[in-house]
Amino acid sequence: MSDSNPRFGKLRPELENSQAADALRKEAELSSQGWLNEVKRNKELGLEAAPSIEDRTISTFARGELPHFAGINTFLKMPYIEDVHKAGEYDVAVFGIPLDTGTTYRPGTRFGPQGIRKISALYGTYYFEMGVDLREQITMCDLGDVFVIPANIEKAFDQISRAVSHVFASGAFPVMLGGDHSIGYPCVRGIAPHVNGNIGIIHVDRHVDTQEKDMDERMHTTPWFHATNIDNAPPKNLVQFGIGGWQVPRPGVKISRERGTTIMTITDIMEMGLDKALDLAIEVASEGTEAVYLSFDIDSVDAGFVPGTGWPEPGGLLPREALHIVNRVARETNLCAMELVEVSPPYDVAETTALLATRVIVDVLAALVDSGKLPRSTPTWLKPEPATEPWAL
Repeated sequence: MSDSNPRFGKLRPELENSQAADALRKEAELSSQGWLNEVKRNKELGLEAAPSIEDRTISTFARGELPHFAGINTFLKMPYIEDVHKAGEYDVAVFGIPLDTGTTYRPGTRFGPQGIRKISALYGTYYFEMGVDLREQITMCDLGDVFVIPANIEKAFDQISRAVSHVFASGAFPVMLGGDHSIGYPCVRGIAPHVNGNIGIIHVDRHVDTQEKDMDERMHTTPWFHATNIDNAPPKNLVQFGIGGWQVPRPGVKISRERGTTIMTITDIMEMGLDKALDLAIEVASEGTEAVYLSFDIDSVDAGFVPGTGWPEPGGLLPREALHIVNRVARETNLCAMELVEVSPPYDVAETTALLATRVIVDVLAALVDSGKLPRSTPTWLKPEPATEPWAL
């Protein structure tokens, strides 16, 4: 086309091997069948548009992705599935865990799943740089929220473990929207019985969260003490990435030291270089394990970028560093599930915190697709669902 029209440009030789050039080539290879199926469904369910509308992909009632400002918000406008028994029919199942009973300072993360879903409407399903279109390449659903028990954190944990166990055993890739960081323990507890081997944990955060108790309960400062008590989630495979600042309680530091978790501060990451630090993190989490669990606390990012969180801490990661971290973790580990925690919409400004949380999740999914890990066949390490729930005994 550019050769036949003098007004058109052509690819510069200097950019022949650039990311942008690669993205342009990849887009041409993507299917549009998922979009066409969505248009057909939208018109069947939402009526054909008025005769004056020239774009006949538009329906009378808003259904699906467009327009971004309208509709009922699920995560990324994916289908809402009321029957959770159908989770295994999808490659990815997203669900909320609206628990903030475990917070020790600013509450509000119970509204995190709603906040993330709301701003996720800003995004489409196509990621330019990676040449991935989630709608075309995988199937996704939103299962709604776990019914947590705000007045009883242990009962809430039982609900969470049961929900995570069900989704994980179905074969879908689980994405959990927190909620405060106390959910890390019941999430891993729900997964562990289904993994035929050990689980490594990559915990991206500014706080160690390894105390046994806080204010006499298992709070959001304690998940990794209890998760690493699980037989197949040993502390030697727990990596704590980005830790530092003035909000790291000494009891948690003591436990991390005694149990030999791998802690890397922001300074460590800067001095080693981000990629070398990630090499080590991936090695530690993967050594002798069958699967890796990603726990991403939004407060790992510098507080200037994520005001909407319970324990903001200056000096954290930059957003592009956070996205690079999760991209590599998704590509280079046997990632089995992820949680995104500590988004507190009441403290957010212009939804920037929830937007970055959304971006972390969709970047993980895109990297899994681009690296051939989604869609996936049943993993060799996945056990069938156990007849009993060990945590309830």
